[in-house]
Amino acid sequence: MLVRDWMTVNVMSLGVNSSVLDAAEILREKNIRQFPVIDGDGKLVGIVSDRDVRDAMPSKFIPGDFASEKGGGLYTLTAGDIMTLEPISVASDTAMTEVAEILVKHKVGGLPVVDSGQLVGIITQADVLRFLCTASGSARGGAQFAVRMDGRPGLLPALLCDLKELGVIFTSVFTAHDPTQTGFSNAYVTVEDMGDLSVEEVVGRLQEKYELLFYLNEGVTVDLM
Repeated sequence: MLVRDWMTVNVMSLGVNSSVLDAAEILREKNIRQFPVIDGDGKLVGIVSDRDVRDAMPSKFIPGDFASEKGGGLYTLTAGDIMTLEPISVASDTAMTEVAEILVKHKVGGLPVVDSGQLVGIITQADVLRFLCTASGSARGGAQFAVRMDGRPGLLPALLCDLKELGVIFTSVFTAHDPTQTGFSNAYVTVEDMGDLSVEEVVGRLQEKYELLFYLNEGVTVDLM
């Protein structure tokens, strides 16, 4: 899945000369966390976060609010004064998994999306979480089985074939490296319908051939290890 399928378009941005006070008001009203900053040609030149804006504000605990002095202080402060230059950005055809890695590595809340030098959107942590819910199948509900894969070739296809033979209809398969066993991976299979079988019967059949870690059913997690 690509950024263009999940990003926010028509993103709210600031010009280099936009007032920091105006940015603070928009943050308050729209509840957003970052503004891409663009120049007169629509090219990305920086980014302003909600923290940048807060840091620019005088403290309410200190007497003398310079924001009240029109024509000076905060009234002259612009987005160009507080923005982060050369922010990390991604193209609209970037994989969502790569976006997640960048957000984690650089500890940022969002990335401007730039194509051919022009700002076309923004992709945020919330967008990545929406993607994850869809990719894992959790957004559609249903039971989920977690199976440890020991590295044998063809084990995952065999698992899916066995589920199909049992009359189980699965909606998604999500795999990840096992966090505790080097060289192992885990398959998380989300199931929409188990046919005539109960979840306990499906678990019993699978345990005859596979190492089940846990299963989820109706919001309840049952550990099997």
